[in-house]
Amino acid sequence: MRLLLSLILALLLVPGWSGLDRNAPLDHAAPFSLTPVVIRRDGGNRVGQLRFLRGYRLTSNDPVFGGWSSLTVVGDRFTLLSDGGEMLRFNLDSGGRVRAPEMQSLPAGPGTGWSKEDRDSESMVRDPRTGQLWVGFENWNAIWRYAPGFARAERHVEPREMAGWPPNGGPETMVRLSDGRFIVIAEQTRDGAPKDRREALLFDGDPTESRARPLRFSYVPPPGGFDPSDATELPDGRIILLNRRLHLPGGFEVAVTTIDPKAIRPGGRLIGAEIARFAGDVLHDNYEGIAVGPDAQGPVIWIVSDDNQSISQQSLLLAFRLEPAPRGRR
Repeated sequence: MRLLLSLILALLLVPGWSGLDRNAPLDHAAPFSLTPVVIRRDGGNRVGQLRFLRGYRLTSNDPVFGGWSSLTVVGDRFTLLSDGGEMLRFNLDSGGRVRAPEMQSLPAGPGTGWSKEDRDSESMVRDPRTGQLWVGFENWNAIWRYAPGFARAERHVEPREMAGWPPNGGPETMVRLSDGRFIVIAEQTRDGAPKDRREALLFDGDPTESRARPLRFSYVPPPGGFDPSDATELPDGRIILLNRRLHLPGGFEVAVTTIDPKAIRPGGRLIGAEIARFAGDVLHDNYEGIAVGPDAQGPVIWIVSDDNQSISQQSLLLAFRLEPAPRGRR
């Protein structure tokens, strides 16, 4: 019986296939709503070193709505990017009220855009000075740069160091450091590579313009089948990462880790230090995007989930504050 239930859950968690690989467009006029959620069944607000501030479930009658894989937060303006190249933008105040919502598709990307594989946008970063944006695409193992507001595509590159990354396990994680360098981490390992680590690249600047070859290193996620799904830079210079796994029969679990980019060395390994885990009685889902935004009390960590357009998953947008580690822990 347990095996049967696990198989049923696995089918629910995997998006269906109709025989056509059409990238169905999002209805840009479809309304959506935000409903508050709680983070723990026992009413608590702590998940490891993360203190829950508020969170919402995003819903719409449009079946294409969802699949949010990355986000940026500028003031109270949110941009969510789906794994089908669709964007949702809105302002969100402290009371959960939405204003100025808008939806649009990426203006360009790999291939023709007819197939979802052409717009499998999994990571996104923004330059706070210029407003330019970069998006990482799986299947093509490509990075595209866009003008502010995604007005147009400007440049793109398929780094040769990423050429052998798995088609569905490529640049899921991308970080733009405050000094202008970029870190890109593969979601999965290529054939024949050690399974306990993920290939990672450190670019000395904009990957679409840099002439220098990126520095190669490895990231080690928590053991037990976790894969990195996104990351962002904290105000103290550390990198905070999401690592997720499909753990049947309970669904997706996520471990949150940190690494110090100052420790990056050519050919070296960076082991993630776990600071929180979303599992069990904690609200857990396929968390794929993370960003840091401000509020009156300091930096806020925002996390978004990819529902895979599955009835058994949710589109969640959650806010946390990073708390110091308990005494005696490092």
